[in-house]
Amino acid sequence: MEDQQQASGALLRQPDFRWMMSGAIITALGDQFTIIALPWLVLVSTNDPLKMGLVIALMSVPRAIFILLGGALVDRYSPKSMLMISKYVNTVLLALLAALVLAGYASLPVISVLALAIGFASAFSIPAGTSMLPNVVAPAQLPQANGIMMGVRQVSMLAGPLLAGLLIALFGDGGGAAGSAAGIGVAFAIDSASFLLSAWTLSKVRLLHAPPQAAPEPVLRAVGAGVAMVWNDTALRTCMLYWGLGAFVVGGTMQVALPVLASSVLHGASALGLIMGVHGAGSLAGMALTGVLGEFRVRNFGTTVLVVDVLVGLLLIPLGLVAASWQAAGLMLVIGVLGGYMQVAVFSWLQQRVPRAMLGRAMSIFMFIFMGVAPLSAALTGWLLQRVSLAQLFGGAGFFLMSTALLAWLLTPMGSVSDSTPPPAQA
Repeated sequence: MEDQQQASGALLRQPDFRWMMSGAIITALGDQFTIIALPWLVLVSTNDPLKMGLVIALMSVPRAIFILLGGALVDRYSPKSMLMISKYVNTVLLALLAALVLAGYASLPVISVLALAIGFASAFSIPAGTSMLPNVVAPAQLPQANGIMMGVRQVSMLAGPLLAGLLIALFGDGGGAAGSAAGIGVAFAIDSASFLLSAWTLSKVRLLHAPPQAAPEPVLRAVGAGVAMVWNDTALRTCMLYWGLGAFVVGGTMQVALPVLASSVLHGASALGLIMGVHGAGSLAGMALTGVLGEFRVRNFGTTVLVVDVLVGLLLIPLGLVAASWQAAGLMLVIGVLGGYMQVAVFSWLQQRVPRAMLGRAMSIFMFIFMGVAPLSAALTGWLLQRVSLAQLFGGAGFFLMSTALLAWLLTPMGSVSDSTPPPAQA
């Protein structure tokens, strides 16, 4: 434990890592202002939840469609350059949105176009951001560096919505017949400033070595090469398919079934807020455990993933039987701790496993799987809830997750996936 603390201290003393972490904190805080302000702007402007949902979808669709293209361009031009460009683009888009809101010209078509553009920019910033860290810290420092970065981002996600809500309420949330929407405009302006400031901190980051760049080739061919690389690596292929199946089961349960549980069994929105807040705190604690335990493994990486999924499955089963908020919060706390720890482990494993010249494409494929699975899982969960009870849904999700882990152990190479370096053919 003392060695891990010393290693964390050494990492925090590195100027380049501190600059990168500072930018991540600033961006994560700023993002929360837009996450709160954009749906609220549409809702107070139209009083139509459907239109609000469509605008949010407009941000998600281009991100899911173009993220593979973003990963290929990250590998060609380097994560830092693509991340810098995306920050400047978001600065301009959010400044324009803030100006339109403050001037009273933010119509629904204009908001929709800007939301579409913001989603398109994120298709490039996500693979760039997740590929940047291996160029800043040594490979042995990746688990702790990921733990610190994800931890501070989680803190920002907990504090950001509260700050955004207070600011919007203070300056005007657009409610009422003639309510001022100045608070919404100020929120967008703050997010715009956060992107500009984080671009400056990113410019201060010096890379340990020049990131290897992919050979110039047609972009679609580069995307195909990334998919082929993942498919031809047995460990990567097995893990990606397994994670996609697991996300399909758990994703909808968290997105749809938890709000239904809070609404129909517990105490409404306050219970949902408590449950999700405790889950977020658990995730933060799990990420912090990386600094204490290091790369703790049950036999190897793949077996650790399977064991954690079995534990999560066991915890999901009683969620549908709870009768009080504290019971659901206790279960979600443990699920959060397990999930937070494994999130750091998975990202670190990918960053260490994949050759750096292909990392942007590998991370974009990883994120594409989850983005593509999420809406399908949510739709299936909503359909199932019309036919089964909450207890049956949570129980079925937990049983399915445990069964999937067991079958993966028996029938696939998942249980033998190690923390080893990439195969010689890929390195």
